Amino acid sequence: MDGRWIPYCGEAPGPDAWLSRWNLDPVLGTGLVLLALALWRLSAARAATPRQLRCLRCAWTLTGLLYVSPLCALSSAFFTVRVIHHIALVLAIAPLVAIGLERWLRCLPTPLWACTAIASVTFWTWHAPAPYAAALSSVALYALMQLTLLASATAFWVAVRRSGAVAATGAILATTVLMGLLGALITFAARPLYAPHFASTLSWGVSPLQDQQLAGIVMWAPGSMAYLAAAMWIGWRWMRAERARGLRTEPA
Repeated sequence: MDGRWIPYCGEAPGPDAWLSRWNLDPVLGTGLVLLALALWRLSAARAATPRQLRCLRCAWTLTGLLYVSPLCALSSAFFTVRVIHHIALVLAIAPLVAIGLERWLRCLPTPLWACTAIASVTFWTWHAPAPYAAALSSVALYALMQLTLLASATAFWVAVRRSGAVAATGAILATTVLMGLLGALITFAARPLYAPHFASTLSWGVSPLQDQQLAGIVMWAPGSMAYLAAAMWIGWRWMRAERARGLRTEPA
């Protein structure tokens, strides 16, 4: 891998080494331990509901999986794995945090369409070639990329949960379209766009363009479908509630 592109997760591994590449960063490890202690304190003090604790524990576990396990190193090799990381961040960890910390986040102003726009712009910005390359050449920028993706997505899901069903569904569908459009642009690009992966996939027998196309498809299909599933879930719950309300108001 080009010496310029040694990101937070380390130099891109080959197929014979990636399973041994665990991230033992003491800063990350200390942070995870402190978060685990905070979760234990919340549980002991009964300061959160069982559902909130489950969500926070799942978010903690996913964070460890993404940033401690060999998947972290693999994301240095493949843009596809990096995209999977980011989709997990905005579509799994962020909503889990939004539910788990709902009690503490309720005082924050979260206008739905502003949060939708900020989350989408943040996601698009970090997947533009130049900002992405900058983030993979600087630990500080890499941390900024991860934190802004998580924070903007968490604010989005908080806003969705506070909004009515119609507005929430509309915001999610708008995000679905934007995610799919970005994925399509990446998939159909005629040449490799992401300099940190121009050579990182070659030892795996994969060209950078093939890796990029697969990453775009992952963003376009599973990523968009996950948002669409959330919109359908909200719509289904709304229709069920409306039906129950109608049954209650029917004359005997």
